[in-house]
Amino acid sequence: MDMDSASTVVLQALTQATSQDTAVLKPAEEQLRQWETQPGFYSVLLNIFNNHMLDVNVRWLAVLYFKNGIDRYWRRVAPHALSEEEKVSLRAGLITNFNEPVNQIATQIAVLIAKVARLDCPRQWPELIPILLESVKGQDGLQQHRALLTFYHVTKTLASKRLAQDRRLFQDLASGIYSFACSLWSHHTDCFLQQIYARDEAAALSSLERTLLSLKGNSISSNAHLQTTQLHSHTRRLLDFLEYHPCAFIPLIQRSLEFAVSYVFTPAGEGVTFERFIVQCMNLIKMIVKNDAYKPAKNIDDSKPESLEAHKIKTAFFTHPTLTEIGRRLVSHYFLLTEEELAMWEEDPESFGNSTSSDTWPCTEVLFLDIFHNYSQTLTPVLLDMVQNLQGHLLSFQQTMYNAVGLAAYELFDNVDFDQWFKNQLLGELQVSHHRYKLIRRRVIWLIGQWISVKFKSDLRPLLYEVILSLMQDPDLVVRLLQTVFFFRFRTEQFLPYLESIFGLLFQLLQQVTECDTKMQVLHVISCVIERVNIQIRPYVGCLVQYLPLLWKQSEEHNMLRCAILTTLIHLVQGLGAESKNLYPFLLPVIQLSTDVSQPPHVYLLEDGLELWLVTLENSPAVTPELLRIFQNMSALLELSSENLRTCFQIINAYVYLSATEFLQNYAESLCRSFCDLLKDITNEGQVQVLKVVEIVLKVSPILGAHMFQPLLPAVFRGIMDGERYPVVMSTYLGIMGRVLLQNSSFFSSLLTQMALECGQEMDQLLGSVIEMWVDRMDNITQPERRKLSALALLSLLPSDNSCMLMSHFEEPKLSDDEEPPTEQDKRKKLLALEDPVHSVSLQQFVYEKLKAQQALMGDQGFGVLMETVDTELVRQLQEFLQGL
Repeated sequence: MDMDSASTVVLQALTQATSQDTAVLKPAEEQLRQWETQPGFYSVLLNIFNNHMLDVNVRWLAVLYFKNGIDRYWRRVAPHALSEEEKVSLRAGLITNFNEPVNQIATQIAVLIAKVARLDCPRQWPELIPILLESVKGQDGLQQHRALLTFYHVTKTLASKRLAQDRRLFQDLASGIYSFACSLWSHHTDCFLQQIYARDEAAALSSLERTLLSLKGNSISSNAHLQTTQLHSHTRRLLDFLEYHPCAFIPLIQRSLEFAVSYVFTPAGEGVTFERFIVQCMNLIKMIVKNDAYKPAKNIDDSKPESLEAHKIKTAFFTHPTLTEIGRRLVSHYFLLTEEELAMWEEDPESFGNSTSSDTWPCTEVLFLDIFHNYSQTLTPVLLDMVQNLQGHLLSFQQTMYNAVGLAAYELFDNVDFDQWFKNQLLGELQVSHHRYKLIRRRVIWLIGQWISVKFKSDLRPLLYEVILSLMQDPDLVVRLLQTVFFFRFRTEQFLPYLESIFGLLFQLLQQVTECDTKMQVLHVISCVIERVNIQIRPYVGCLVQYLPLLWKQSEEHNMLRCAILTTLIHLVQGLGAESKNLYPFLLPVIQLSTDVSQPPHVYLLEDGLELWLVTLENSPAVTPELLRIFQNMSALLELSSENLRTCFQIINAYVYLSATEFLQNYAESLCRSFCDLLKDITNEGQVQVLKVVEIVLKVSPILGAHMFQPLLPAVFRGIMDGERYPVVMSTYLGIMGRVLLQNSSFFSSLLTQMALECGQEMDQLLGSVIEMWVDRMDNITQPERRKLSALALLSLLPSDNSCMLMSHFEEPKLSDDEEPPTEQDKRKKLLALEDPVHSVSLQQFVYEKLKAQQALMGDQGFGVLMETVDTELVRQLQEFLQGL
């Protein structure tokens, strides 16, 4: 078929593939899929998307198919790889004209050129960069724009290559590219600055576009107006250049700092104070201040020359007067509450309380912290001087100073006696109840919250809790909400006398607030309190237990609030322990919904729902039919093979500990199927997790467990026979087989018979091989319990009817104040250990009895002959081990 005929049929298929009718679309997509590996297909696609007369959607689709083909068939080693002849033609065609009229298509073409460049540049495509640079120098606006766009994507892609050889090639290439890019940037930046000062907005926009296109190509409309959003898309390009190529940016540091600081911290910027533009200028200053590439090494002799150069430029720029002006203006100007914020406080206190932690733009706080951290010697005296001269200032300025001291708490640790400040001034300010003073009350609360984990005497805490109790009843909701900051850092023993009152007030606050975000915030605090005081919360949670079902129902459309409820329930169940069974009518349906992958909310609720399921089982005093029924959700969860698998295995273990017989009779068959499927395609760590569950099942229920999980055991046996090379997997195999051999010897015999038939070996011969491998790999077993288990299991093969880990009776441990009480599951594990041969049988006595039985069977002479075959060092160790019996 000639090229024209091929173009016709491909064009027809692409046109049909853009149809909304699936009956037309699906066959066309299938046809295009079949052509992907045909010679000449991508040449046809190139002709189609370069034809500006064709429908835009068809051209767009042609570009996408071409781009996907690069990923699949461009590499020489790929199956159905493109021929080298066709690739030469395609490379030439891609850079013939930079005149694509449609922005979106131009971007995609730039991306696919970059993909080819990643594979072929510079060796197979040396002409690419020179042609791009030549096109960028051209006078045609569209051609320059498209060439810059391609130039950006190509250099970004080449810079991302990580092999040392590729890095060297890129560095050679970059030495030529960046001098050109910097000169282009410098020229247009000069124009931009001149035009901004002259307030020539149209000319400034044009220069800014060319400036930013020289750094990063983008689809920028040439007739856009100078608006905040454009300044924010545009200024971001400068930041990208700084982020990805900090060393190439060094010649621009001085000019960038002059530009940004003048607009943010001097009167020059008062006429052009678009918020987003100011934000990006602040980000530019911040990135230059904290960039590691611009800092000398601790040992100055180890510093790179470019780092020293950048550090020198920064040091010369950030003089004492400049830093002082930046520090003062940040605090006095940018930390102030705006009229809009004050109005929001009055009209919608919940939204205001949730807006930000300290009302300023986040970038302002971050810039303050970074500059203060890097230049603390200069700025600490400035800030302290401002604090000491607060007398007579407006309340609004006073609160900005408290904001600054709170943000810089860690830097000011040695310079502020916060305990005295708290007692002598801040405590009094919290007690001023005037409505206008709420600004200060709120900021002082926040300030104490910042310092409490930095420097705050323990004996002052009870005084603070008294204040909190009072302020939790403050008429201003924002002030009440801010109290919650303290409940993340309290000391339990000091907090307990206030627990009942404060928990009651927190619950009232939870009921009063209406916004989801605020309810989540309060619930988070309640969860924290419950977690810290644990079982001591029990007398006070009745109201919360009654309210949570209503809140769950009301939050049906708010999944993040439901996540917060789940977290609260997790801590509530842990605090209630066995008493949590009273919550089951509400709790179990919540777990059921949260862990059902057929229900849309599971996307949000699954992780917390699984955690809640687990703690419910761990604290359950006894299994219930409803608790068993929830396990129907597990098969689908195991199929997901997600990051939640570990929690799923813990849930299965908890069911085994809780009620092995009922659980296994109901679910072992489906669980065994799931495990067999999982083991086919899972990591070694995943295999170990699956097999540990089987090991626990055999430990708790050796007879029923071996029967139920019979389909899994031959693979374990084979793994031991073959000498599984991963030590942790082998150790787990031996743990499982040790349980079967020691506690279900008849099942082991039948398994041995089955494996002997499968291998075509005599049983004794096979058993000998297994024992030899087992003894050889004993050093793989690092857990003492498993080592003893293996010893007991192997010894049990000696004729008989049948330490250091003995347990004689069950004792309730005495807990220290900071220890959590045992869960119901902890108690179940302790009782199980008392029956476990590993903990109930003396290894020393067991070895002695087995050897005596063997001696009795063979007679003294025969036994003596047998012992002569044993390694003399082993005999010595055995005699030492049995000494005293």
